[in-house]
Amino acid sequence: MSLSDHIRQKALELGFDLVGLAPASSPACAAALRDALARGYAAEMNWLGRSAERRARPGTVLPGARSVVALGCSYFVEWPDPALAQDPWRGRMAAYAWGRDYHDVLLPRLQELGQFLSREARGVSWRAYTDTGPILERHFAAQAGLGFIGRNTLLVSPRFGSFISLGALLLDLELDYDAASPWGCAGAGDAPDHPCGRCTRCLSTCPTGAFPSAFRLDARRCLSYLTIEHPGAIPPELRVGMGRWIFGCDLCQVVCPWVRRCSRPAARPFLRFEPERWAPRLTDLLELDERGFQTLYGGTPVARTGRRRLIRNALVALGNSGRPEARPALQRMRRDPDELLREHAEWALQRLAALDGPGSVPENTASTVE
Repeated sequence: MSLSDHIRQKALELGFDLVGLAPASSPACAAALRDALARGYAAEMNWLGRSAERRARPGTVLPGARSVVALGCSYFVEWPDPALAQDPWRGRMAAYAWGRDYHDVLLPRLQELGQFLSREARGVSWRAYTDTGPILERHFAAQAGLGFIGRNTLLVSPRFGSFISLGALLLDLELDYDAASPWGCAGAGDAPDHPCGRCTRCLSTCPTGAFPSAFRLDARRCLSYLTIEHPGAIPPELRVGMGRWIFGCDLCQVVCPWVRRCSRPAARPFLRFEPERWAPRLTDLLELDERGFQTLYGGTPVARTGRRRLIRNALVALGNSGRPEARPALQRMRRDPDELLREHAEWALQRLAALDGPGSVPENTASTVE
């Protein structure tokens, strides 16, 4: 068995669902990243601009880089009770958050794979990354044959859909590479034979219009950015579009035919749906102090966003709930010491006053993969 085959076998043994090998050449989609940065699509994620040139040249991340081992783990979990998604009192959270932080799951596996390589090929150098390093994981995943880039900019696997967490191992060693996807970056464009066909559901379902065109995402309008990374006030014109999403958003995934057909759980699942954590009652979130927040969400991706932003998001969601019974809780929050929370509570009260009832709430809470 060749070293490349050993790597593939070991990756599957470690619990990865997808593995492929690609050359560590300069990504063709680096130009698309520069264009997105120039247009302001990265919003306040300034680190993307600071690391853009390193992302375009893997050799600056690991001197002598020659190969990338691209890896993926499914985070698909079946939604157990569709009624929860329609409950106006409950918030919605993106599926990747339903348990342990994927960084804490994938990075040890990547490091173990790197240590395996150090034993198998003495003198090899490697770097392991999952989402936090200056490497374009989606590009290399497509180059390694794990899937193609869909119109919503996500990697879509014909085996697992797009509910996939990605990681990469950068090596200074040449390997036997897998066949690349011809649709590996935004630059591939809308070719007639693109796997998405004529489908544009992911683009049209976005409640805030975060896709200026196919294969382009403007983070300034994306609910995942706004609810997690954005530190200040949610732009008022985008708050209605949030519906009851309080951490991330899965809408452009759950409507995808590939996702509906192909999604399946990981070989070694690390997430589990718990209603009180992942579809929490919005008024309960307003009562959380810092200790309560850490008890509920410590060790999960939600911890990264912090208590303050989560409560900010819950206030918007209560305004969109259409439930007048939420007014007492919102009126209490209108007296909160935090000016940001006071302002969002005031907006939520005005939003409730403008709604005739639950029937006027935007239907942007699709939840299940059918």
